[in-house]
Formats: sequence, C-alpha cells, structure tokens
Amino acid sequence: MKIYTRKGDDGTTGLLYGGRVPKDSPRPVAYGTVDEAQATLGVARAGCERGSELDRILVGLEHDLWVLMAELATAPGNRHKLTGGKNLVTSDMVTALEERIDDVTARFEQPTEFVVPGEDVVAAQLDVARCVVRRAERDALRVDDTEPTQVVPYLNRLSDLCWTLARWRESTVVGGSLASRAT
Repeated sequence: MKIYTRKGDDGTTGLLYGGRVPKDSPRPVAYGTVDEAQATLGVARAGCERGSELDRILVGLEHDLWVLMAELATAPGNRHKLTGGKNLVTSDMVTALEERIDDVTARFEQPTEFVVPGEDVVAAQLDVARCVVRRAERDALRVDDTEPTQVVPYLNRLSDLCWTLARWRESTVVGGSLASRAT
C-alpha cells in the first residue's frame, strides 16, 4: 500500500464514513490542529522517562485525541455511526480530565503569578502543547455540528491539564517553589 493516493490533489479531503470537503474548510482545519496538538504532546513525551507517570498520562491523552479527531472528521449526517470513547468524545472523558487536573494540582504549590515558561524542556513543550490545544479549541468552534458535542469542553480541559502538567513537571524536576520564579 502506498502512502499517497492522489485523491487530495484537487484540494479536497475525505471524511470518516464518507464525503469530501475542501482541505481548508472548518472540519479538516480543526482536526488538523488537533493532530498538531497530539504531535506536540508526543514531543513532550519524548523527553519523559519511559514508563513514568507523565509518560503514561501523555500516551493516554494522545489516544484520546485520536477519538477527538475521528469525531471532527465525521460529517454530521454520519454522526450516528460513532461510538463513545472509540471515535466520539464522551462527557466521561471530560470528567476524567477534570479529575486528573485536581489530582495533579494537589501535588505541587501553585504559582501565584504568571509563569515564564522554560524552567524545563518537557514543561516548556507542555506549554507549547497548551497553546496548540487552545488554537484547536478555537478551530473546533468553527465546525458546524448540528448537535452539541463534548469536543470543545474536552479541548478546554486539556489545555488546563497541559498547564497543570507543565507546572507539576517543573516542581518535580526543577524543585522548590514556582512562585519564587514567577514574574
């Protein structure tokens, strides 16, 4: 099987379960930005020790983003074909992020002022991921879905989790109070 199909040479892309849309339409723009967010999380993960808690968290998030991309890549008329947790974001997935944020937040002293990214390479990569996720959230808002989805709430919580994981990483790798390094 070849990696190229030439089907997109006309400026369109195929959707999951059928249909084609222009590559610059809101749906592919949104799942393309989510793909970028997933890759950015992968860059952060590459700096983690394999098997560490942060590594496992990031792998789980990358898997979740496959689900989210599948949902965004499906036309509204085919939404009934999606399965929760497999290719449809569920409210349980959003709740799981909230629980993870609460758990990790309890492990370090929260900064009381703005944080200047860069205390640690992995933490800085998580800050970049947070920014990409925020852009994915904005792009997802432009997708014209006929019914409410959990895509935007998931991306909103994920950006919060990326910030939280970055601060946690800084507190464990760099050590000490982050508040003293905030500006």
